[in-house]
Amino acid sequence: VEKIEEQLASLRIAKRSTLSEEPAYLLDIDVSKPAQSESSRFVAVSCSNKSVRVYNRETLNFLREYSTRPGILNGVRFAHACESVVFSACSDGTVKCWDIRLATQKAVQIFSGYPSNVLISFDINCSDLIVCAGTEKVETDTFLVFWDARGVTDCASATKEPLGVYSESHNDDITKICFHPIEPNLVVSGSTDGLVNVFDINRDNEDDALIATCNSDSSVSFIGWSGKDYKRVYCMTHDEGFCWWDIARLDTEEPITLLHVLDVRDAVCIENDSLHYLVGGSYHEKADKLFLLGGTSTGNIHLVSCSTDGLSLVGTLRGGHSATVRSFCWNLTDESLLTGGEDAQLLLWKPGAVERSLAKKASMKIASSVQKRVRVHNSSLKSRKK
Repeated sequence: VEKIEEQLASLRIAKRSTLSEEPAYLLDIDVSKPAQSESSRFVAVSCSNKSVRVYNRETLNFLREYSTRPGILNGVRFAHACESVVFSACSDGTVKCWDIRLATQKAVQIFSGYPSNVLISFDINCSDLIVCAGTEKVETDTFLVFWDARGVTDCASATKEPLGVYSESHNDDITKICFHPIEPNLVVSGSTDGLVNVFDINRDNEDDALIATCNSDSSVSFIGWSGKDYKRVYCMTHDEGFCWWDIARLDTEEPITLLHVLDVRDAVCIENDSLHYLVGGSYHEKADKLFLLGGTSTGNIHLVSCSTDGLSLVGTLRGGHSATVRSFCWNLTDESLLTGGEDAQLLLWKPGAVERSLAKKASMKIASSVQKRVRVHNSSLKSRKK
């Protein structure tokens, strides 16, 4: 962790994206998966103005914008095998796929769900074979929808129907989906019902596929995999809680819960500053450490390390953003960090970088309301009052 403290302390703003004519919150960030020995070339950002913007990874020069109005876009992901193919889930019940190499604004592939589906989360597995999306609850139904993603990298323009759905395992909005980084058949889903479910999609039916159900006791805002061979699952909640489970212990007598923090804001001590919210997490393979990223409403970014003993502050980045940070992408190969926020800024941080900028940056907080899918559970509020 000391080495990571040094890395973080050396991070400086290397590049800052130019503000677009229509400023928007930057809600999700992904970088293209590079071919061997090369670095990733593209950054895709999902924005509150219902668009996906693509930038050059090194210069942050703007390249493309894809809009799907009136639908709201949720999340952005690059294909693993083809760095020019980018996906986003849409509230119109589709997952759309674009190819950056083409001049067209049209999606090269559309994965369409069932008519009433509003898709609010999605992911694509590490072999690029399966796309999975989570729906908002409609009446009593909430679904994980699966599609066959083969042929996407060949840009065969077509609309694809679902392979099938899981409909029994959650009973509220499915806010997050995350495939395993190296096992293409494993996927974890999180919901406002407080449940984090792990599935093996190679199994014949939903009952058999559900291999673990973990309860966060609150509405899930972020999930991810961590640990050696990625045998651990963690989640964050909309009321800033944190849970961490060891799936490898499922068949043993040991408890699977490694850590459960009701409110991270109270658990992390920060001198002369505070932690207002969590953004997400990132597992550092070399250090075998899980890190959480959080921040303040004025744009400070805190990096927190996790151990089974608890959470501790690693360091803070200041002077970059002027408002809440909503998304980040940490590249462990070149130790760089991308962050996006409610100030419409996309920043690239690099060790020892110097920002070449003559103009003084204007502080700007956008006056626009972004839908927050938050229904915090009463149980967690009660437990906090005790």
